[in-house]
Amino acid sequence: MFLHLKLQNTPTTTVKSKDNKMIRKLISKLNKSINERVAPPRQNFEVPIKIWLEPDKDTGRLQAAIANLSISGETKNLSHSGIAFLVSVIRLREFYLAGENHTLNVELDLPNGKVKMQIVGQRYEQISDEHSSISKYLIGAKILRISAADKEAYEEFLQIGKKIQKEKTGNLELEVDKR
Repeated sequence: MFLHLKLQNTPTTTVKSKDNKMIRKLISKLNKSINERVAPPRQNFEVPIKIWLEPDKDTGRLQAAIANLSISGETKNLSHSGIAFLVSVIRLREFYLAGENHTLNVELDLPNGKVKMQIVGQRYEQISDEHSSISKYLIGAKILRISAADKEAYEEFLQIGKKIQKEKTGNLELEVDKR
């Protein structure tokens, strides 16, 4: 298989597919490098999360009803600027958790303590389990506000979280025997 490239002010050049693969690999590495520098790296952590809506200041007596709406779930990954989490529903009553710029209050139950922050859902994806009829929603959110004390605990967890999780589980790791 050959790919024909037309370079500026030159005749058509033939490049073998091997060279094409090398160019794609180089571009892929460059994109990965740029993404790592632009976006903070995400770390896969599964910790309990509780989400509730931030009451709208203009709704008056509806504040108490909205404040009592909450849902629990589990995080999928965490970074310095955002989190991704799984929940069983995409909305609380008529309020969507992603895409409508609703401020959400979050409490993460980290091994080194509970951390509260405010986030806004940016995107979501419905995830279906092939062995179950139950769907879940993966929501990606940006961190808006976090107190200094909570930020310190959160960032500490991001740095040493894997070690903390292993210590809590008793270092139990299973390996597959590949004979």
